[in-house]
Amino acid sequence: MKKSVLTRYRVMAYVTGVLLVLLTFGMIGKYVLDLNGAADFTRVVSIAHGWLYVVYLIFAFDLGSKAKWPVGKQIWVLLAGTIPTAAFFVERKISHELEARVAEDSPATAKA
Repeated sequence: MKKSVLTRYRVMAYVTGVLLVLLTFGMIGKYVLDLNGAADFTRVVSIAHGWLYVVYLIFAFDLGSKAKWPVGKQIWVLLAGTIPTAAFFVERKISHELEARVAEDSPATAKA
């Protein structure tokens, strides 16, 4: 597996996680605190999160298929982008798990 597959998953996990946390704060501001501008903020962040979550799904599915994960694990990783802060924890666990495999498959290791 190429390092780029893991890297693009990691980037999208962080982007999705940050946007979801911002969306959560926006919803609290809109519905609980009744802040001015929270509705517009929530609308913009929700649209961005929605589109970028689709990209996250594509990259996470690509990573899972190349890592040959079972279906349950694949679904767990795909759903991590829908639970605030879960993407950060899942990304960390997956990265630690796959970094050794990426290092094994890298061309620099193969030449040595």
